[in-house]
Amino acid sequence: MKERSRSDIAQRFLKPYTGQIAIAAVALTLTASAMLSLGQGIRIIIDSGFASGEQDLLTNSLLFFGVVAFVLTVGTYIRFYFVSKIGEEITADLRRAVFDHLVWVRPSFFDVNSASEIQSRITTDTTLIQTVVGSSLSIAVRNTLMLVGGIVLLFITNFKLSLIVLGCVPLVVFPVIFFGRKVRTLSNESQHKIADVGVHVGESFRNLKVLQSFNHEKVDIQRFSEKVGISVAVSIKRIKYRAALTAAVMVLAFGAIAALFYVGGVEVLSGKISPGDFVAFIF
Repeated sequence: MKERSRSDIAQRFLKPYTGQIAIAAVALTLTASAMLSLGQGIRIIIDSGFASGEQDLLTNSLLFFGVVAFVLTVGTYIRFYFVSKIGEEITADLRRAVFDHLVWVRPSFFDVNSASEIQSRITTDTTLIQTVVGSSLSIAVRNTLMLVGGIVLLFITNFKLSLIVLGCVPLVVFPVIFFGRKVRTLSNESQHKIADVGVHVGESFRNLKVLQSFNHEKVDIQRFSEKVGISVAVSIKRIKYRAALTAAVMVLAFGAIAALFYVGGVEVLSGKISPGDFVAFIF
């Protein structure tokens, strides 16, 4: 029932933008295909262009590469524009829907829930939704398409090197999963702490006359400083995990690439694959 409710909510906010979503989906598919085709374009330039020694073949190879790059550029523009536009509009619809709902709730609701925190949720949390809808989701879909297409092209190009690549994937994925969970948890905690800071600011300024009448300024300043310090501490902890995640992925990924270069270089020197195939495989 809960899953159905979420589906209904998603459909409610996405349905008005079906046409724009379709355009963005087509552009996303084209850009993913074009990105994968760039590797084949590089292979054609090296094997058919440089290796053949014929200028016409080199020209045709470069034209193919240029067409693919043009499609990638135009598709990226269309995808980015429509996805970002949809994210902005859905975020605006969410803010309107939340505000329209809150205007009609019982006043007792605000006795339990701080108005400042609700304000923070409407502004800050919906901005996070905009980030997900406007960029993160499309990037995830594009990368999924490129992953599937890339794996197919890998095995078509060289079966042995493909097995090496897939064997290295767990070494990179496990650190991402471990550190990613930590970063996600700390990101949520950081969001709550920032909301607390906003709540404190709102309450202090809303009751400023009472605060000053009791000479409570220094105490309030100290409490606000403590809340800011807590939010910064959580953010720094999150940054440490993100930095560790980035470093771990870079070390493991470049180590895998180095191993791939060695095995692939041996294959090229032995004549089992062409230089163009190897460069396309690396791409």
